[in-house]
Amino acid sequence: MFLLYLRIDMHQEIINKIKPELDKVIHFFEGELAKIRTSRATPSLVEDIMVDCFGQKLPLKQLSAISTPEVKQILIQPWDKSYMEGILAALGKSGVGASPIVDKDSIRINLPALTEDYRRDLVRLLSEKQEGSRQTLRRWREEAWRQIQDGFKNGKIREDDKFRAKEDLQKLVDDYSKKIEDLGERKKGEITN
Repeated sequence: MFLLYLRIDMHQEIINKIKPELDKVIHFFEGELAKIRTSRATPSLVEDIMVDCFGQKLPLKQLSAISTPEVKQILIQPWDKSYMEGILAALGKSGVGASPIVDKDSIRINLPALTEDYRRDLVRLLSEKQEGSRQTLRRWREEAWRQIQDGFKNGKIREDDKFRAKEDLQKLVDDYSKKIEDLGERKKGEITN
């Protein structure tokens, strides 16, 4: 009986180690996209706003229930009335684009229609976030390439594997760049329509 041993080359190990980091870049970018306003209200527009509460800064989502009862309305229901003042102050500084209205024990935000100028600003913001994500991908590519070159210099990676690794690494980064591009285009469509 023969036992087959699967040997993963060092260069492939390096590439495999950065994949989770690239996944984190995509996940972070998706979270950033959720915070960019479109013509539809979503809790993600306000849930990460930091609120001063009893000497601490806490995200709004830890202090209240957040929902969207209507297409252009966000409803914030603080867990405790004492949070109300801090939440209102934080919303005022947040740049959400609408004034909060206190309604008994809750806060309503009615989002106005997006103006053409505001849409252009949002598209510009989207482009900045896309570029930031692409830069992070490039940093991870450079880090992996540096490790591959170090492995080559130390005799742990053969020359032909080094060049194969460079191609594999670039293909991987290109795939993730395409994901960023597709997510950005989808969000741009939501903003402009």
